[in-house]
Amino acid sequence: MRIVTWSGPRNLSTAMMYAFGNRPDFTVMDEPFYAAYLAATGSDHPMRDAILDSQPIDPAEVARVCARDGDPHVYQKHMAHHMAAGMPLDWAEGAVHVHLIRHPARVIASYGEKRDEITEDGIAFAAQATLYDRLGGIVIDTADLRDDPQAMLRALCDEIGLPWTEAMLSWPAGGHRADGVWAPHWYGAVHRSTGFAGPEGPLPDVDRDDLMAAALPFYGALRERRLIAAR
Repeated sequence: MRIVTWSGPRNLSTAMMYAFGNRPDFTVMDEPFYAAYLAATGSDHPMRDAILDSQPIDPAEVARVCARDGDPHVYQKHMAHHMAAGMPLDWAEGAVHVHLIRHPARVIASYGEKRDEITEDGIAFAAQATLYDRLGGIVIDTADLRDDPQAMLRALCDEIGLPWTEAMLSWPAGGHRADGVWAPHWYGAVHRSTGFAGPEGPLPDVDRDDLMAAALPFYGALRERRLIAAR
């Protein structure tokens, strides 16, 4: 089984990678198109030079790696906006697609703690909706995941025909060997964690009405399709 998970930034995507990475039957991949995306777009991201040095920048080369089956399974963590114009997507055919979503206010607030510049493209709601329309898949709202990790992960395993294991509920602190070179900038909180954090509080106040207006319709449409766990 190849599981390809799509999200924008700050969507519990690393925690989900760790959950699957703690299973003995999975290998995991961390944003394999990141360097290719930076090279293609010229985007100025934190640790840009280190990222470009750490991964292939040829999208076709990355696609060949992503098309391979795991031994026995592989979990791939991808950012939706990394699939810039011209990036191949044929490698994703035949995979199980999972889309992680999070309320735009939480994404904007969390992303703003790591980057001064926040753009509509950078939080990737439109890009993720486009990928969902093309590839389909299972939608998980990370609020549901934080409310009851076991119920949601069990529901996901049932949906895709994967045996459940409680190994997915926790992981060792300190990171994973598959972490990308960018982990020191982005993964501080999850490196300190040993499992999913609990429910989040009230929505934060954000002062980017433009981003909220652009993102909310995409979030709402995907949320209507989200996986619901039996309680």
